[in-house]
Amino acid sequence: MCKAAGIPIAGGHTIDSVEPIYGLVAMGLVHPKRVKRNADARVGDRLILGKPLGVGVLSAALKKEKLDAAGYAQMIATTTKLNTPGPELAELAGVHALTDVTGFGLAGHGLELARGAQCTLKIDWARVPLLHGVRELAAQGMITGASGRNWAGYGASVTLPSGFSSVDQALLSDPQTSGGLLVSCTPESVAQVLAIFRQHGFEAAAEIGEITNEAPGRLVVR
Repeated sequence: MCKAAGIPIAGGHTIDSVEPIYGLVAMGLVHPKRVKRNADARVGDRLILGKPLGVGVLSAALKKEKLDAAGYAQMIATTTKLNTPGPELAELAGVHALTDVTGFGLAGHGLELARGAQCTLKIDWARVPLLHGVRELAAQGMITGASGRNWAGYGASVTLPSGFSSVDQALLSDPQTSGGLLVSCTPESVAQVLAIFRQHGFEAAAEIGEITNEAPGRLVVR
């Protein structure tokens, strides 16, 4: 995967342990005018998510030996898919903020955007892409402990609609391994951003919400 990403491995460690362990240090260069932070979203921006959610649920099912071959293949396919659209997205003037959804889940990393820019993140939950079968698995209790800890850490800053299910809440805070990019861009840039995702094979990429100023530093699900 490092070779596919154009990354040379220049060294490493040998560790004697029961499980294989490795660590990488990411070093690189970025044009100073193309730096996209997770704190520069603007009111009126639209939100686009590059990958569907649910990796944590699939992982929990795997550990409980409840994940079938198709689910395992889906989990490997999404976690090993490199976020190659990043450099092209960084070149777009209409892209104001850029981050990825990883261990803190969509809600956690969305809150980072909201707090960094002192704005409100509004998510249209029905438009958020999910991996196949994860809702059903979550309903069966295939939820990671990290999902609950995430919610305990930031749930007070999230406004949920009436009747929002515990399963959907778990998916909102579901930790992602190698999750998708979360993009805040102008409405005029949405089509171009989605086109870049599609060109890189991210067919599930979708517009999932917008940036407002109603409740700075909060995430609102509708």
